[in-house]
Amino acid sequence: MTEQINISEINRYLEEDIGSGDITAAIIPVAMTAEAEVITREDIVLCGQAWFEAVFKQLDINIKIDWFASEGEAVSKDKILCRLSGSARSLLTGERTALNLLQTLSATATIARKYADAVSGSGCKVLDTRKTIPGLRNAQKYAVVCGGCYNHRIGLYDGVLIKENHIIAAGSIAQAVSLARQLTKAPVEVEVESMQEFLEASAAKPDRIMLDNFSLADMVEAVKLNRQTIKLEASGNIDLGNIRAIANTGVDFISIGALTKHVRAVDLSMRINLVH
Repeated sequence: MTEQINISEINRYLEEDIGSGDITAAIIPVAMTAEAEVITREDIVLCGQAWFEAVFKQLDINIKIDWFASEGEAVSKDKILCRLSGSARSLLTGERTALNLLQTLSATATIARKYADAVSGSGCKVLDTRKTIPGLRNAQKYAVVCGGCYNHRIGLYDGVLIKENHIIAAGSIAQAVSLARQLTKAPVEVEVESMQEFLEASAAKPDRIMLDNFSLADMVEAVKLNRQTIKLEASGNIDLGNIRAIANTGVDFISIGALTKHVRAVDLSMRINLVH
């Protein structure tokens, strides 16, 4: 997932906050200029610079932003992330929207880095899911990669994931996989909840099998039976406390909804100093 800025989305974020106009910033003289610094109040992985910049550039192309940390860099608390200068009104109007994006994407990248570090050296890749904040799908998917993890399918359009209800509707795992193969060339994955379903899925030969809430012993057995013929993904009730043990079973992937779903915005602050 590469950095993708959708200006129409940036405008929508600004419209949500500004509406008919920033009536508080209107008390500031039009000609007044200011400088501002953004400071992190906790250790983070910085992510979202392009979104942050896009907010201010949409308000005022003359806003200048100098960064003191790079995208994807681990930054310790109380460090200055960037310095801004330009119209005081524009800085005040864009502050909340820009910080919301930077805080949320940095939070996503920060937790992703923790999970990536937890499986480092195991050969297993940590994936995100579609459990993203509405309106921030692509941005959060980017942040996951920025933090060192990987993307699962982006949406319903670029990969097949056959779950319990799909299997019931299709009649069987084999039938569901067969129908999917006929309809699309996109990767086909089957979610299974037992060893019996795993064996049925293996026989159907999808591109990947998701082991949902399997015990460690069953994961080890599935890896052994699979003999590296089909990519295996573990999912369900996985956190930083047990992810290493799961990675060590030999599965190829581990998907974690919490990378994007349970994200808590990191603590950033923006201090403004008027120039004249």
